Amino acid sequence: MLRHSVGWPPDPRRVRLVALAGVVAFIVALPLAVAFAGPVGDADPGDVRGSARADDRPQTPEPTRSPLLVGLGLATAVRCGPELSSPDGIEAQTCVLTQGEDTWARTYYRNATGDELSSVLSVMGPGGRTVQINCAVGADDDPGVCETPRERTTGDAGAYTAVAEFAKGAGARGPLLLRSGSNSGL
Repeated sequence: MLRHSVGWPPDPRRVRLVALAGVVAFIVALPLAVAFAGPVGDADPGDVRGSARADDRPQTPEPTRSPLLVGLGLATAVRCGPELSSPDGIEAQTCVLTQGEDTWARTYYRNATGDELSSVLSVMGPGGRTVQINCAVGADDDPGVCETPRERTTGDAGAYTAVAEFAKGAGARGPLLLRSGSNSGL
């Protein structure tokens, strides 16, 4: 009578084949697992944006420094004033940003007035140095961002302040609706 083995001890060729198939499956699955895991760190991947929404802006009433700001890198210092709104329907928050040797101002806004507005954003540094930019603010209720060009930081970066003024009409000739500053004293 002929006896057939049930597979004990296992055939070494079959063991090598199963082990090789397991290694191949692991190599194929590892990049997929990393891709589904998402980015590493404290930043919320939903924060990545081309333009700021009102609810995406920093929600702090006092000037702060933040080590993280999307799109700017870890070495960007940010000092923001409070988020303000006017009875007319304009909301804004203004910040001073410093990265490396550069400092500039940025204001986040939302215009719910129904009218086109003009805005002047100024960043003021030590020694009376000032940079201004005019921004057109559309009548649609979409959030927007306005920022000054980056300039080389002179002196103490903490001495920089920024102010954004929003007015009715073109060229800021109409009545002032809102003034937003990078520090709570404005």
